[in-house]
Amino acid sequence: MKFHETKLNNGLQIIGELSPNVHSVAIGFFVNTGSRDETDAISGVSHFLEHMAFKGNDKYTADDINRIFDEIGARHNASTSEEVTLYYAAILPEYLPQAFELLTALIYPTLRQDDFDMEKNVILEEIGMYEDQPSFKAYELVMQRHFQGHPLGQSILGSPESIAALTSTQMRDYHAEHYKAGNIVLAVAGNIHWREIMELAEQHCSSWPAGKSPRDTREAEPNPGAQMIPKPDSLQQHIMQLGKGPAATDDLRYAAELLSVVVGDDGGSRMYWELVDPGHAEMAELGYNEYAGSGTWLTYLGCRPEQVEANLERIAKIYADLNENGITETELEQAKNKVLSRIVLRSERPMGRLSSLGNNWVYRQEYHSVEHDLELVRSMTCARIAELLASYPLTQQSTIGIGPLAELPVG
Repeated sequence: MKFHETKLNNGLQIIGELSPNVHSVAIGFFVNTGSRDETDAISGVSHFLEHMAFKGNDKYTADDINRIFDEIGARHNASTSEEVTLYYAAILPEYLPQAFELLTALIYPTLRQDDFDMEKNVILEEIGMYEDQPSFKAYELVMQRHFQGHPLGQSILGSPESIAALTSTQMRDYHAEHYKAGNIVLAVAGNIHWREIMELAEQHCSSWPAGKSPRDTREAEPNPGAQMIPKPDSLQQHIMQLGKGPAATDDLRYAAELLSVVVGDDGGSRMYWELVDPGHAEMAELGYNEYAGSGTWLTYLGCRPEQVEANLERIAKIYADLNENGITETELEQAKNKVLSRIVLRSERPMGRLSSLGNNWVYRQEYHSVEHDLELVRSMTCARIAELLASYPLTQQSTIGIGPLAELPVG
């Protein structure tokens, strides 16, 4: 496995982790833009733009793009988050030229007015679909509450009102500002020659406009509080809570990943044994999310309404014990084995390596080999976890509840 890195004259960064010992190649364009780069007036434009990318350019129609990806057997898609819009494909190495050209067509679509008008209805339907999913709705609302007044509080999908009011001119202006070459990282993993990647990049990307968009990455100050969204016909209460965690460039993030496994993994964690296994809750998890300049602990509880008060007390008790006493050596060893297995299993496919490769470069301008990540996990100590908890204790600062309860029960 060999790592390569370079930059085109227009600022497009290109990284590759290449290996002749695999049978596929994965390629992704990581565009450094998402909902945190939007204003209320254009809320949802990043995600809407991701949809418009598949409408084609002057050379390829929407049908062409879907047909050719199918003809070459590609596994392809796109996603939008608070900070990154990703366009990717995994293919057999001999089809890289076709997949590469199609992905570059997605980055610079034509953005036709009739496509914009039609896709707006698709986005509105998608918003409606997620409105009916309590876990997704709770996540959107708890992010808005926790990051109130901060760019990370912007909704990824936008609202029906913001999407209805959005114009194609606003989208074109946003695309011109944020899809500059200096805002994009091209990551490649798998069985391909570096020379071929460079030739394709020069052919299809060197004419892209240079430049980089500024981003507000100040650390967020949480907005504590609770809000309940009544849903009387629901049988289950969904509670989502956020607390302050380490940011994407903080070395404590490695300890945070391990601690979240100890405390809130979906099996074998403290929350699993205390809440899920005895039947007190259907879902009780802790996650860690990293962002540029900020980070969060995310607590998710799903249970019968009458169990909410007791379960929140159980979670608060678990967190208080951890904040005071830390974790045990046995818990740390088990969490390490879980994380080590996940890293290795993911790494055995180029598509599994693409996300780690691209995100490390986007957030930290760092390359981490699999061996490097494994060593980081193996070197973690209980003392380091204690250091993390001293700086970022487990908290339930911002709360959103969706379900039958009109008020958050407080014991």
